[in-house]
Amino acid sequence: MTVAPDTPRPHYPIAIVGAGALGLAFAARLAATGRVAVIARNAARAAELARGVQIGGQSRRLDVFAPDTLPTADWAVLLVKTGDTADAARLAGALQPRGLLSLQNGLIEAQLRAACPAVTVGQGVTTEGAYRDAAGIHPSGAGETLLPPGFEDLAALFVRAGFVARVDSDIVRARLAKLLVNLAINPLAALFRVPNGALLEPPHRVLLDALVREALPVLRANGLELDEAAALARVHGVARATAANRASMLQDVLAGRRTEIDAITGALLPMAEAAGLEVPTHRAVHTLVRTIERGAFDSAGGQG
Repeated sequence: MTVAPDTPRPHYPIAIVGAGALGLAFAARLAATGRVAVIARNAARAAELARGVQIGGQSRRLDVFAPDTLPTADWAVLLVKTGDTADAARLAGALQPRGLLSLQNGLIEAQLRAACPAVTVGQGVTTEGAYRDAAGIHPSGAGETLLPPGFEDLAALFVRAGFVARVDSDIVRARLAKLLVNLAINPLAALFRVPNGALLEPPHRVLLDALVREALPVLRANGLELDEAAALARVHGVARATAANRASMLQDVLAGRRTEIDAITGALLPMAEAAGLEVPTHRAVHTLVRTIERGAFDSAGGQG
């Protein structure tokens, strides 16, 4: 969708900033109950998506905008890779929203505040999943979406669209719990190149549980209130609920893209150092994933 320079900017209740698999899956569900704008990374991508995209086995036509033809929106939802956070947050600020919600991996709220100081920002968590293949976008497992206080009206829009969503007054601990899930599932799915559910089976289950047990003391030192049994149950539950999903890190590895390993495992390592705790298994998977990244970039002639 193109907006002429002298035309008033269209207005939407929600804008999804990020037209990847999860962003498009969110947009398609929200569009069933209200108007939604999708903000693509450039004009070519916006034009491609505006022609239609297969989501959940159906051809969907969404309202897609390029960065130079932005609408305005009540709420902006950030669903981009963590490496794109600052640029995407500044783009979201240009939508003039009441609030900017990130549902990204890692712990990036400080980046949001620095990039978008004039807007109310917050980082929530979601265990919704989606992946892309040659046939289109595949939503893969219904999860839960938690929002920080101040985003009650946006949570209501999610619920109306059929999401399991609510405001969590203790969103900091919720983020740590999501980080625990990502620390265990994402790197192993990428290294073994398997969907999430396969990590619950031998031989992957041993490493999955080892990563949970090793990370737990570090995250508990930073405020997470889960014992070992509850932590394992949390990770196993997400892997089971998203069994068919290809974790985002797996999708990046298969596509030869830079992963979010530095935003996920890379967030744990300084926490461990500060707490005086050893996390050798996490350091090993961090090294292995980074090695895969370097191999992909070397094969592509240094293109990242």
